[in-house]
Amino acid sequence: MDLKGKVALVTGGNGGLGQRICHALAREGAHIGVMYAQSREQAEGVAREIASQYQVNAAAFGCDITDKAAVERLVADVRARFGALDILINDAAYNKSIPFPDLDNLTEEVWDKIMAVNLTGPMRLTKAVAPVMKAQGSGRIVNIASVAGLGPTGSSIAYAVSKAGLIHLTKCMAVALAPETLVNCVAPGLLEGTRATANLRPEQVTLSASSSLLKKAADKDDCADMVVTMCRTETMTGQTVVIDSGRTFH
Repeated sequence: MDLKGKVALVTGGNGGLGQRICHALAREGAHIGVMYAQSREQAEGVAREIASQYQVNAAAFGCDITDKAAVERLVADVRARFGALDILINDAAYNKSIPFPDLDNLTEEVWDKIMAVNLTGPMRLTKAVAPVMKAQGSGRIVNIASVAGLGPTGSSIAYAVSKAGLIHLTKCMAVALAPETLVNCVAPGLLEGTRATANLRPEQVTLSASSSLLKKAADKDDCADMVVTMCRTETMTGQTVVIDSGRTFH
């Protein structure tokens, strides 16, 4: 799919990886909706920078993706602002560092919040954009999971399970939305300079980098470039690509 003139909605677009994804898509000529949960000023700054640098349209949209009505309003607002919605990037996520053996602190409240943001939110957004993309005759959805979804690793059991669910949701939605809409997934390893990494214990960060074949963190721009590839593809759907400097093989 030629991305020039297409409209992309990036959830968590003001985050460390989200900003790179917004820039990568705008560089290809896509108009960008930068969705944020709380940081309105930062998201608006990202939108202004993108519009100025790439001469595309960009705007910030606030949304609580755990709220079904808010998600439906978001999709309507993006379409009203840009006239279409061709691409959805599910990048918004939440984590809390809880060692796996510490089951006492893995409360139902923590579990519910992580699942609501990391798994139910993308499902809700996908359902909201699906009829729009079907009516347009084409669409692309890219989910941002984690290598924690491929093995018992990560900041907590809840986070790992939520990302495993997102990877499988990718496969299931690829089946459900074919042939008009292609659904794929990027599973990054450790990324420096993100909110998710900031919530990790220091020893987790050190171990993740040192135990990789390349002895370094994954690159946010590599992840953003893979998102662009998944938006441009005409023949890949239901797939998850790992970018983690060589720690996980699946």
